[in-house]
Amino acid sequence: MNKFVKGALAASALALITATGAAAEGEKYILVSHAPDSDSWWNTIKNGIALAGEQMNVEVEYRNPPTGDLADMARIIDQAAASGPHGIITTLADPDILEGPIKAAVDSGIDVIIMNTGTPEKAREVGALMYVGQPEYDAGLAAGQRAKADGIGSFLCVNHYIVQPSSQERCQGFADGLGVELGEQMIDAGQDPAEIKNRVLAYLSANPDTDAVLTLGPTSADPTILALQENGMAGDIYFGTFDLGGEIVKGIKDGTIQWGIDQQPFLQAYLPVVVMTNYHRYGVLPGNNINSGPGFVTADGLTKIEEFAGEYR
Repeated sequence: MNKFVKGALAASALALITATGAAAEGEKYILVSHAPDSDSWWNTIKNGIALAGEQMNVEVEYRNPPTGDLADMARIIDQAAASGPHGIITTLADPDILEGPIKAAVDSGIDVIIMNTGTPEKAREVGALMYVGQPEYDAGLAAGQRAKADGIGSFLCVNHYIVQPSSQERCQGFADGLGVELGEQMIDAGQDPAEIKNRVLAYLSANPDTDAVLTLGPTSADPTILALQENGMAGDIYFGTFDLGGEIVKGIKDGTIQWGIDQQPFLQAYLPVVVMTNYHRYGVLPGNNINSGPGFVTADGLTKIEEFAGEYR
């Protein structure tokens, strides 16, 4: 290779590095979730945006309503938009409450990606670039169909966040997959671990012929594990859950839980930062929304998940 070619290549590489650095200057993305501070499942989301920010050389920030109050979340979205970020990544836990501030952010010229909760259709309605997440009803339906094939006909759905429509979609999808009415098989469990445990125990005591338990994440799964250990049903009653966490992984490993539905929250946070940064720098955008789940995790596939549960899985 002659000196001229080497020099040209070196100059090109330097120009690329300089351009990338210039593009990253001042870029900021804010992720707003509906999760209360007490919900440890969202630590994976925080890790996802942090790694994406580091790799893309952009500033990222996570904001949420401390108690999970959606009216508070709406105000946080307004505040995030007023701070002038390059983009907002947000959940759409309740369209009636959150559509207004999200549309206002879009109208002000801020690009938005909907993640985790919501749907591709709702993302389009509010003017977002795209949706990254798990179709909740479809995930519940697939879980119900799987349970039906395993001989399940009745269940208890332990809903720890009943005010969020997507949580109800999970329970409804499961019932439809079984081919049964949801009815009173879904309980409002609240978010206090002791109360969740007591409500599960009370339901199973009043309905001893219940075939299965479905929980919607670590917040409800962890106390339910304790309830089943207390009443002697651990390992005997069919138990499926959404999402993963340390105790859920242990439950799958020891046979208390048959499967967990992994919606890959790491990707729900990581991909929007990467997608939006590349969109702003180069004008490229995926042509479709991104489904991060569902994927069923059983005892056969725990190696990586056990290693990174609660951190990246």
